Amino acid sequence: MRSRTPDRLCAEAVDLARVAAEEAAAPGTVGEHVDAVADGDRVVTHLFECKEAGYRGWRWAVTVARASRAKHVTLDETVLLPGPDALLAPEWVPWSERLRPGDMGPGDLLPTEAEDLRLEPGAAPLGGAEDTGAGGAQVSPGVTELADAEDADVEPGSPAAQPATTRGSIAAVADELGMGRSRVLSRYGLHAAADRWEEEYGPKTAMAQAAPANCVSCGFLVPLAGSLRQAFGICANEFGPADGHVVSLGYGCGGHSEAAVMPRPPRPAPPVIDETVVDPFALRPDRTGGSVEESGPAEEFGHS
Repeated sequence: MRSRTPDRLCAEAVDLARVAAEEAAAPGTVGEHVDAVADGDRVVTHLFECKEAGYRGWRWAVTVARASRAKHVTLDETVLLPGPDALLAPEWVPWSERLRPGDMGPGDLLPTEAEDLRLEPGAAPLGGAEDTGAGGAQVSPGVTELADAEDADVEPGSPAAQPATTRGSIAAVADELGMGRSRVLSRYGLHAAADRWEEEYGPKTAMAQAAPANCVSCGFLVPLAGSLRQAFGICANEFGPADGHVVSLGYGCGGHSEAAVMPRPPRPAPPVIDETVVDPFALRPDRTGGSVEESGPAEEFGHS
């Protein structure tokens, strides 16, 4: 069993340890001798205070040793080590765990791990587009011809005038369904995305709680495709708080299309012309007791 009592000769080699520390450190940064720790038989580490700016609580550790039955102490190593109250940098975290939504910028590339739990292998074609369907499975000629016939454009005229169908339509349909991708969202990836979207634009948000109706009945809702269609859509109301975002069907806001339909402005009534009123200047009496048509104000006052 190794002795925990520092070797006397090694413990007394403080000056040797200080010279070694001062050679490794910047000038004037080696402080007082703090302690001498026994690392083993005839092996002692001397600790000196570090006065380097930014290294509060750190210590220079100089290890010295001597051979058995030898009286000459030799230098082993010099290193800067943190003390019990040292100022340390935070523990290193991998970039994949430090990344947060919104950190990516233009030109940034985000690699995806091969074993990402959010993804699973898709149905990528392995053969030619003419002979294989999704996943590289062989497609019978009858199915291919039927799909080609359904995709063909019909031209006016006799059957002989119809254009010949081209093969490869099944591959095109597979691409539209997303079956040409090497990886697709896994069930875990779908659930994680649904939880994220529902937390930001879901029925439990303050906006949805104060809304007059839900998005499921809103005319501005654009449904999603696939299984997410049953619970989510995209808001297309440019004045709504979730415009362009995926929203839960249970979400809602004051911009609901049917919540407050704006009434049509009232149309003013047509003008009414009263033709029964007689203009006092229209008629004047003549000398014979009849009336003559007024020609103008000048004649009424005796002016010619």
